[in-house]
Amino acid sequence: MTVSTLPTDSGSTATFNRSGSQLLAWTFFATCMGLFALQIIYGFIMGFAHMGYDGLHEFLPFNTARASHTNLLVVWLLAGFMGAAYWIVPEECERELYSVKAGWLQWGSLVVVSVIALIGFHMNWWEGRKFLEIPRPLDYLVVVNVLLFIGNIGMTIWKAPRMTTTAIVLYFGLFTAALLYLPGMITFDNQVHDSYFRWWVVHLWVEGVWELIMGAILSYLLIKMTGVDREILEKWLYVIVGVTFLSGVLGTGHHYYYIGTPKYWLMIGGIFSALEPLAFLGMAIWAVGVARRGGRQHPNAVALKWSVGCAVMSFVGAGFLGFAHTLPQVNIWTHGTLVTAMHGHLAFWGAYVMIVLSLIAYVLPEMTGRKLFSGWRSEWAFWTSNIGITAMTAAFGVAGIAQVYLERKGGMDFLAVQEGLEVHFLGLILAATLFSAGIGLFMWDFVRYGMPKPQGDKVVTGQVSDAKVAA
Repeated sequence: MTVSTLPTDSGSTATFNRSGSQLLAWTFFATCMGLFALQIIYGFIMGFAHMGYDGLHEFLPFNTARASHTNLLVVWLLAGFMGAAYWIVPEECERELYSVKAGWLQWGSLVVVSVIALIGFHMNWWEGRKFLEIPRPLDYLVVVNVLLFIGNIGMTIWKAPRMTTTAIVLYFGLFTAALLYLPGMITFDNQVHDSYFRWWVVHLWVEGVWELIMGAILSYLLIKMTGVDREILEKWLYVIVGVTFLSGVLGTGHHYYYIGTPKYWLMIGGIFSALEPLAFLGMAIWAVGVARRGGRQHPNAVALKWSVGCAVMSFVGAGFLGFAHTLPQVNIWTHGTLVTAMHGHLAFWGAYVMIVLSLIAYVLPEMTGRKLFSGWRSEWAFWTSNIGITAMTAAFGVAGIAQVYLERKGGMDFLAVQEGLEVHFLGLILAATLFSAGIGLFMWDFVRYGMPKPQGDKVVTGQVSDAKVAA
């Protein structure tokens, strides 16, 4: 039997069998890596198409590549959040997952739905609603999949000997994300009504409940790696959750500008969109402050860099750049241009991609006992991917501003402007190549860590001890 020995807050240990959830979490993370690689490939196809090299158009039209690129992002991030829950909740609750078999069933159904959806996109089988393109029959399978996941995690927490704020916030974020998927399944003949409810899913996920998931995972990582008292960290988590809901829910209004909704959304969207960066700023200050004051020198320094970097980059991408183009006076010109892509790429990277990679960087040594984080690859993966995505953001920004002035302000034809912007995408491709090199190094390390392996009859989770040797 594989046993996990966990240090509790009081300094004692809780011993229980968690081999099932450990392997399950690793499988979800491995799925993330595969889908992330596929997403990057579609990104390059789109980048070359923007440069005028669209030789695959007859077989892979741009709209198919775009739908595949964005939906792969959503799916692999959800897989990452699910893997995080399967790792964090058993540890926080000091018990094995309620049903490991249900977890494997849920993973298998998620993979099947994802593969069918991706193939369907290439066969023009989709709803055609931006970001919610998967066909309706698959929507029902997604609902069943998520209910299975939420029920499994919920029962694990309910039957646990202890409940922590971190676990509860993580579960609440996942549960509300599941609920907010339902409005996206409602369709209307009226385009305004359809867009109104569609943004309940898209916005309230990425600028609402996903922030709770991010905050909970970040809280877990900082507790584990800094040595700062759990009570202090979780009090800050409450504050951040409050600010997130205050600003994020009504911040949905910045998607309602000029689409046929009442004019009061201009004021509501503008005011609360201006407050949204405060949640990310608070998270950045919280993470940096905790890392600086932490008394524990955790050996996995690169995982701490990913964690703190997540908080900082999410403020820049989601907070600052989001605010920069969501005021009504600006958004009337920038919405739907490459300025939106500038904000979107760095926002998703900083807030959600980095938090998943942070957790993976932390848990792989815990699962395998291998200290590969001390090698050069892990450092280069962090810096080259972050420099690459920053350069990509700059390329999108320059191209987007040029597009706004030429097309929206100057009145040039859309296709003529797109042709004029082709030169900017050379810089984007170069930046994306650097970014991909960093992600490739991260994935290389993931493969080298291997699958979870018990040492003797025990797997020790928590801080990796110096006695563990690199494979």
